[in-house]
Amino acid sequence: MPVRLLLLALGTFAMGTDAMVVAGILGPVSADLGVSVPAAGQLVTVFALGYALLAPVLAALTARWPRRRLLLTALAVFSAANALSALAPTYGLLLATRVLAAAGAALYTPTANAVATTLVAPERRGRALATVLGGMTVATALGVPLGTWVGRGDWRLTMWLVTGLGAAALAGLAALLRDLPAPTAAPTLAARLAPLGQRRVLGAAATTLVFFLAFQSVYIYLATAVSGATGGDGDRLSLILLTCGVTSVAGSWLGGRLVDRLGVRRVLLAGSAAAACAFAALPWLGRTMPGALAYALVVPLAGWAVSVALPHRLASIDPGSAPLLISLNSSALYLGTAAGGVAGSAAIGALGGRWFPVAAAVLAVVACAVAAATTREERSGAAGAASAGRSAGARV
Repeated sequence: MPVRLLLLALGTFAMGTDAMVVAGILGPVSADLGVSVPAAGQLVTVFALGYALLAPVLAALTARWPRRRLLLTALAVFSAANALSALAPTYGLLLATRVLAAAGAALYTPTANAVATTLVAPERRGRALATVLGGMTVATALGVPLGTWVGRGDWRLTMWLVTGLGAAALAGLAALLRDLPAPTAAPTLAARLAPLGQRRVLGAAATTLVFFLAFQSVYIYLATAVSGATGGDGDRLSLILLTCGVTSVAGSWLGGRLVDRLGVRRVLLAGSAAAACAFAALPWLGRTMPGALAYALVVPLAGWAVSVALPHRLASIDPGSAPLLISLNSSALYLGTAAGGVAGSAAIGALGGRWFPVAAAVLAVVACAVAAATTREERSGAAGAASAGRSAGARV
């Protein structure tokens, strides 16, 4: 496998770790900066919201930049932002550095995917994309639990770990990534957002947003939800997060195969329903380690299977515009993550640390209903088109 692809994947590994590792160190951040755990959870919210809002804007502003310069600039901004996070003396400054880190990630990830396709022969582009995107999956499996373990005593060490990962990717790509083709004409910001005017695209994006709103409203505050099982022990929490990560990889692998075999609709409905049931059971499962580990086996498996089905659904609407539609899916995903941070915080305030996952169960049911309604319309439209095609063929 080309070393340059692995370096691009190292960058996405750093981005994926940074996006979610804060969920594992909310306790130390809260204690050090003198804020509540729900307030500390907003660090994930501002990162996700910053990514969702900045990605299309920055892509339009930097469309004419050489790809190498763009990648190195993104990694430099990202690494510097995490170093500033590690040094931030106050909660307000830490929030600001999270937005800066999101800007670096929003610049890097789409560009890395595009560059990966130029480094290999056309018949190997799918595998090249899978390698780069795999950095995000491995971050869930290894980066988040590793960062949680490193930061169990001092959360700033976790930020230095992410800084080191970003700097390593920056150094490697600066040395080895050369002679890239010039960027092709990129769509304007208006063109990027235009597909949202299509009912099917809007329905698919809405499904992504609501599902991740439900999913992340628990994941961001998982340490609170399983506090009965961990008793505040960082090693136990790391084990639960590691289990979540490994199961996420399995869910991603399984989701691709289930979508091919069963179709997008069935995967969306089954995965959302399974997640809703697990969220509803978490107030009891989270009281013991066996129960918490059982939860960590079910929800990531279902969630990542759904995560594969969601972009597949959007891409199938208009294969010729797949990259643009998938970028909209990413923005909806990060908006859902941002809203999940707010919703989880509000649910903890209203229901308490044990019972707040019940709110996520309700949201997951809503996600299932949205998926059922919008995919039914798509199936009806497809059936109508097929019927019209058969009638036309009969007339001929």
